[in-house]
Amino acid sequence: MNKEFSAAVKERRSIYGISKDFVVSDEKIQEVIQHAVQYTPSAFNSQSARVVVLLGAQHDRLWDITKETLRKIVPPGSFAQTEEKMNAFQSGYGTVLFFEDQSVIEGLQQKFSLYKDNFPVWSQHSTGMLQYVVWTSLEIEGFGASLQHYNPLIDEEVKKEWNVPDNWKLIAQMPFGKPTAPAGEKEFMSLEERVKVFK
Repeated sequence: MNKEFSAAVKERRSIYGISKDFVVSDEKIQEVIQHAVQYTPSAFNSQSARVVVLLGAQHDRLWDITKETLRKIVPPGSFAQTEEKMNAFQSGYGTVLFFEDQSVIEGLQQKFSLYKDNFPVWSQHSTGMLQYVVWTSLEIEGFGASLQHYNPLIDEEVKKEWNVPDNWKLIAQMPFGKPTAPAGEKEFMSLEERVKVFK
C-alpha cells in the first residue's frame, strides 16, 4: 500500500463520478479483494463473507438488470432520474457484490444456541468491516467507489445470472472506477459530542 492507513481512512469517500478508464490490472483488483476477504475479521472466525467481482461486460450486465428491475416499479415520470443514476454506476470499471453465507450462520446458531440471536447481527458486523476494507483498499489503488443497496429487488436475477448459491444472501453492491469528479463536501459533527474519554 502506498498510503498511510490514516490518510486512506480520511480519503475514502463516496465517489459517484466514475469511468471505465484503466487504473490497475484486473489481477491487481482480484488480489486486493482476496486480501480483504482473507484478513477481515468475523465472529467465531466464521468466514461467512462471500464476494462476486464483476468486470467489463459482466459489470454492465448487473446495472442493466438493476435498471430493468427498477423500471417495473418506478413511476414512468420519475424513471429518467433513476436511469441516469444506474447509467452512472454502469460507467464505472466494475462492481463488487457482497454476500453472507446463511448456511454458515445457521450452522453456528445450531452449534452455539446460547448466541443464536447474535449470529445474524455479528454477520452484519463482519460484512460491514469487509465492505469498508475493500472500499478503502480500492481507494488506495486509485479507484473511486460507493456503496449501494438494490437488494432484495435484484437478488433472484443476480443469483440466476451468475449461478450464485441459494444460501448466499446479497448484502450490498459497490460500483467502482476511475474518479471523474471529487466527492462532495462533508460536514462533521463536533468530536466532543461523539467521543467520550475517561481516565
